[in-house]
Amino acid sequence: MIRVGIIGGSGYTGGELIRILLQHPQTKIGFVYSTTRAGQALSKAHPDLLGQTELTFSGEVDPGVDVVFLCLGHGNSKAFLKENPFSPDTRIIDLSNDFRLGADARYLGRQYVYGLPELNESKIKTADAVANPGCFASAIELGLLPLAKENLLQGEVHIHAITGSTGAGAGLSATSHFSWRENNLSWYKPFTHQHLGEISQSLSAFGGTHGALRLLPIRGNFTRGILATAYTRFEGTLESARELYAAFYQGAAFTQLSQEEIHLKQVVNTNQCHIHLHRHEDLLLVTSAVDNLLKGASGQAVHNMNLMFGFPQTMGLMLKAGVF
Repeated sequence: MIRVGIIGGSGYTGGELIRILLQHPQTKIGFVYSTTRAGQALSKAHPDLLGQTELTFSGEVDPGVDVVFLCLGHGNSKAFLKENPFSPDTRIIDLSNDFRLGADARYLGRQYVYGLPELNESKIKTADAVANPGCFASAIELGLLPLAKENLLQGEVHIHAITGSTGAGAGLSATSHFSWRENNLSWYKPFTHQHLGEISQSLSAFGGTHGALRLLPIRGNFTRGILATAYTRFEGTLESARELYAAFYQGAAFTQLSQEEIHLKQVVNTNQCHIHLHRHEDLLLVTSAVDNLLKGASGQAVHNMNLMFGFPQTMGLMLKAGVF
């Protein structure tokens, strides 16, 4: 058994992380830190945990836990770690964007490994610190990495990705409340989304180059999940593309190639990424689907933890989608 700490456990990703870790056979939650909810029951912030745990939020940090998950807002992890040093033996998994890019990956003596298991499994296994990928980045990278490995992304890549409202976090905003979101769609940050840097970094990890990434993010009128489509010029056949993807993801614990068209419900509430390929004229259309809170955040963080501690990759993560 390993002892786990969670920093910032009152938001959506923190809640999903608690839910998974309570059922994980090799983890015991030591503390869930919150500056605003100290002393309150976890079920006060997460009603789905009613009857599942007697734990309360803590206003104190135990620096000696085996692993700590940082579920803080972007830009806050560095400041928190500077003010709250952990034992050198404590492994850190950060769910913000503070350490994802190579220029930011070294901090306070630790080298943060980019935590996409399908890309960096061997490095994650020996890491003492991991930077968990962004949700859009996870869906898009998994859709494009097999092409990037073969240096087949030389033309422009056009990407359309629609996300649920939980992607904006638990805080209220003008574009996340029910009256605005319901029966509505809109794009935001066209071609400038903050995940483009880490996506480009991952697609370049094999030493090749890629064309411009034209990402158009869309706010969806549903709560969770990301459906991403990307298309680019491709000279091969559909069968050759399928063979390329099958080889790349052979043995992958959570990324599946589907022969049938995919939809969002089949991955929501799971740690799965499902991918479908379609060829039209000289274009290859890649569709990928993930749950933004699980494969795009907390589930992937636990997957990284499993790799770091030598547990089976799927431990605690065999979650069933609710497709009906």
